[in-house]
Parts: sequence; C-alpha cells; structure tokens
Amino acid sequence: MNGARQAVSLVILWPLCHAPRRPVHRLWIMLRTCLPLCLVLLAGCASDTRVIERELGEFDLKMGTAPTRSMAQGLVAPTTAGAFHGGLDLSHASGWYVGQWSPSAGLSAERQLELNTYAGYAEQPAAGGPGYELGLIRYSFPELQQWNRNEYYAGLTLDERRIGAALSDAPGRTDSTLYLDLGSVTPFAVGLRMKYATHALDSPRTLPGGERVRVFSDWSLNLSRPWLGIQLDLSYTDSNLRTRQCGVYSGINAECGEVVTFRAERPLF
Repeated sequence: MNGARQAVSLVILWPLCHAPRRPVHRLWIMLRTCLPLCLVLLAGCASDTRVIERELGEFDLKMGTAPTRSMAQGLVAPTTAGAFHGGLDLSHASGWYVGQWSPSAGLSAERQLELNTYAGYAEQPAAGGPGYELGLIRYSFPELQQWNRNEYYAGLTLDERRIGAALSDAPGRTDSTLYLDLGSVTPFAVGLRMKYATHALDSPRTLPGGERVRVFSDWSLNLSRPWLGIQLDLSYTDSNLRTRQCGVYSGINAECGEVVTFRAERPLF
C-alpha cells in the first residue's frame, strides 16, 4: 500500500506570444522559455498528493489525487493548476477494470463539477511482452448536461511505453485524440508524453468579422524527471488557432494559445 505523501510544490504558468508559426522558430521559443524554468527548484505552496492501494481478494483498489489508470487518464483533458481532483480505480485479475476520476470538484466559481467514469479491459502481457487495452470513458457535467459525452479508446503497451487513440461522440462535434507515452527515455531518464487532437464541429462557429471555424487541432508535450528527490514536470501546450480565433476554442488544453507549465514537487516524508 502506498501511504499518504505530503509534498510542497511550485507551479508556474508561462503563456507565449503567438509568433509566426514556423516550426523552427516555434521550437526555439519553447526551448528559450523552458530553460530558465528548469532552474527553478524552490517550493512555493503546499499540496497533498496521495495514492492508496489495497487488495480485495482478486480485485485491486486504488484511490488518490493522482491518476491511477495510465491509458484512460492519458486521454483525459489535463487538470488546471489549483483545481481539486481525485478518483478511484478497481481492477480484476482477469484484466477488467472500472473507475471514476474527477478533474474538478467544482469548488471554485470558474470550475464546473466534472466526473469521468470509465470501464475497460487491459490484457496482462508476459514480462517484456506486448499488451493491449480498450475501454469507454463517460464525461459527465451534472451542472451542464449538454456537455456530457462518451469517448471510446484503445491502445497498445510494451513495458512502460504506451500508444493510444480515442474518438468521442459529443453532441454537435467529433473529437479524435492520439496519445503517446514513451516512459523514461535514455540517456537522461526523462519521461516523455505527447498528445495530439483534432476537433470537427458539425456547424461552423462564426467569429466577429464573419470568419468561420469548423475544424481545429491542439497538442501537448510533457517532460518529467526526478532530480535530487524533486519531481520536475514541464508541459507545453498549443493549438493551430490564431489569437483572434480563440473565442471558439474548446479542446484538450486549458488555454488556446502557447502555454508552458513548470511544476517542481518534493515529498516532505
């Protein structure tokens, strides 16, 4: 069983200006911005991260404030800093599992209550062998039921590496997501996760001035590494929408434009 872990953490959100979208130029902006953030290792605010695991016969129960189902939660929209979140996961020795995750308890005025309920099957691979996983996530918003939607996902696993895809049937739109988790990448032992999503609206959204938007894409990149007892996480998110088009944005990221998020967390005990 993993007990409670008290920790202190620092979270920095760094929005980037929308410069001309040349790939080399964009990569340089990202590296130039991220490098100073990696040097910040001070703890600023207290947080409580915990995962409790218990065996119940042939079942394994996990509860915590950190995601416990890597494939399903990898396809869930990321949680904005400061939101109260948590969930549980119950899996059987045969490979079947169910769970529920709340990325927001709706305790603040700007955050809606959200419940993500999922069920699926994960093939238990032999040591070092490939496996697969498939399932369904139900996104529920009790206060805004028109936002409710289903998402179907599937993926392949090899050791700690995972590649997955998902398709949702939200009212008025279709969303598809690709997810890649490479685990710890040598030689620097950096955890690497990437996500790319395409969103197609049934009816185009009209912007002031008459411009219409029906299809847009967004993506995220996350790097993580333990260092001297500190867990470092660096995330970069963006979309292909220009600044004046962000009024129609409703994708996988917390923001429409380029944002770098840096987090440093150290357990107290």
